[in-house]
Amino acid sequence: MTATGEDTAPPASGRGAGAAGPFGWLAAAAREREAAGLRRVLRPRRPGEDLLDLASNDYLGLTRHPKVVRAAAGAARRWGAGATGSRLVTGDTVLHRELEAELADFYGAEAALVFSSGYAANLAMVTALAGAGAHLVCDRGNHASLIDAARLAKGAGARVSLFDHGDPAAAAAALAAPPAEGLRPVVLSDTVFSVDGDLTDVAALARACRDAGAALLLDDAHGLGVLGEGGAGCLTAAGLRGDPGTAVSATLSKSLGAQGGAVLGPAAVVRHLVETARTFIFDTGLAPPAAAAALAALRVLRAEPERPARLRGLARELAAGLAGCGLEASVPDAAVVSVTAPSPEACVEWARRCADAGVRVGCFRPPSVPDARSRLRLTLRADLTDAELARALDTVAATRP
Repeated sequence: MTATGEDTAPPASGRGAGAAGPFGWLAAAAREREAAGLRRVLRPRRPGEDLLDLASNDYLGLTRHPKVVRAAAGAARRWGAGATGSRLVTGDTVLHRELEAELADFYGAEAALVFSSGYAANLAMVTALAGAGAHLVCDRGNHASLIDAARLAKGAGARVSLFDHGDPAAAAAALAAPPAEGLRPVVLSDTVFSVDGDLTDVAALARACRDAGAALLLDDAHGLGVLGEGGAGCLTAAGLRGDPGTAVSATLSKSLGAQGGAVLGPAAVVRHLVETARTFIFDTGLAPPAAAAALAALRVLRAEPERPARLRGLARELAAGLAGCGLEASVPDAAVVSVTAPSPEACVEWARRCADAGVRVGCFRPPSVPDARSRLRLTLRADLTDAELARALDTVAATRP
């Protein structure tokens, strides 16, 4: 690095490498991101950190619950640290089957299939159910995993259309537009959108799909354990529990405090994924300790169904307090509250000030935000005390740029 702080590239080596080598363009790209306030840095957590965490997705406060930790440790002793292979080879255990059965029962679905991550679950659900021969109608605000899945589906021959964010009428209009002859209509949407925590109208989307004979694919990553009676998810909240025309993905790494993902829906859907989904067939299975942790967390949730309601109440209380301080805060439908920042640079500085004051918050900037507006992202936890909530509110308000 020079005295001016600019990176210098090593001398080129090899024929045809160019003046700065084949990766020489990366330095210029990095400088562009730096100038736009979009530099990203890994900041590892350290054991014993005394920070109030409003940046994680541990919505129910279960990742360190004694029963969850004991279950993970016990599974590691019994099954080992990893799954050892894809689930169709050596990576399937009775623990995976038990988790799938209890997830399906909790969600009101015929069947469930567990994956190594929520990202892998979304890629599987979309590419296997909306590839060649499908007209895929997508919300513009969908999560990156759904966007990537739609791109893969398009590459496999699907037609892809977009509709305005959170607008079921626009989805219905896209379904009504004449597609290429013989294409199967499929609607794809998040339930709770991860940036602002807003909730799509699942019931209206389902009606539009029924009218058009379309399948509905939903990503309920931020809804499982948060929405519906006892946290049973988006379909329960929308009165669509067990809907035969809907498949839902979820993560095990948010409300259940573990790792992994799942697809839930009709048994025929799960069978199709087992036999065709590349991120199931070719990926190493979910590690047994993670499966055990998710199962234990699900059982804690079922035994303590009041946790989701407290979580949603805390989110509403924090949002109201932030608005009362003159900040532009989203009105939460679930457990996410966002606060608009003046610029990407100001957002980074605001988050740093919060951390220095003992409160960790998320910092969302382009390209992670669909509207190019940077914001702090605050995620609530059901185990926060009233004093901790007040501390978080005071800190965010006092450190504003």
